[in-house]
Amino acid sequence: MAASVGTGLRYKDKVTIVTGGSKGIGKGCVEVFVKNGSNVVFCCRGESEGKQVEQELNAVGPGEAYFVPCDVSKEDDIKNLIDKTVEKYGRIDCLINNAGSHPPHHTIDEFSGDDFRSLLNLNLVSYFLAAKYALPYLRKTEGNIINDSSLVGQIGQTGAVTYVATKGGISAMTRALAVDEAKYNVRVNSFSPGNVWTPMWENGANSEKDPQGCIKAGADAQLLGRFGTVEECGQACLFLAAEGTFCTGIDLNLSGGAELNYGFKNMRERTGIFQ
Repeated sequence: MAASVGTGLRYKDKVTIVTGGSKGIGKGCVEVFVKNGSNVVFCCRGESEGKQVEQELNAVGPGEAYFVPCDVSKEDDIKNLIDKTVEKYGRIDCLINNAGSHPPHHTIDEFSGDDFRSLLNLNLVSYFLAAKYALPYLRKTEGNIINDSSLVGQIGQTGAVTYVATKGGISAMTRALAVDEAKYNVRVNSFSPGNVWTPMWENGANSEKDPQGCIKAGADAQLLGRFGTVEECGQACLFLAAEGTFCTGIDLNLSGGAELNYGFKNMRERTGIFQ
């Protein structure tokens, strides 16, 4: 910390891994950490997409972005991501587990067991495996893990029983891992976004009959009357990594107050597909 204060770079020379770092919240984290002097190893499945982000951020600095292709649903790919990071930089200070997916909205009747198993593997087991392989190095640096959960893991969501279950599992796993790793002075935290404007949110809205109405409803769900930004997500993670040194096992709501106050919640009178 002391070395970075004078330069204004809050994570100078620290090594950070971000899964799913080529777009959305993951990209926001990569950008914020690179701007604050970190060497950031990030992954995604699309190689051209990853290389483009790497090139863009390295042209700006002052930290460094390093892309490693990785499908987080495959254990060997995750292990390779960790190995490549240590091979290049010799250490790991922070792991941000972010990669995941939100399937289309359905009732439980329309989800299969295989649908659920596949999503668990992508959204939850991948976090477990990345942590498992990174922890031997994080223990040496007394580093930290930050898991991207979701506000819906606390409050539920219509037509998303499988997704909500994975996010609730992330928050619960965070607390359990924080207990185990405290003896190594490794901190483990999560953050729970509400509606953050991402390509995933935009694509979902565009698939609705009334995209603009859907977007307005998404913004109106927050007390602040707007979507969060991917940069705000990156800033929250940077706080947990750099300044929140007495935080472990917490789940930081990044929600614009979406969980507060009363709203129209009578599902028996609600119109739409899930009536």
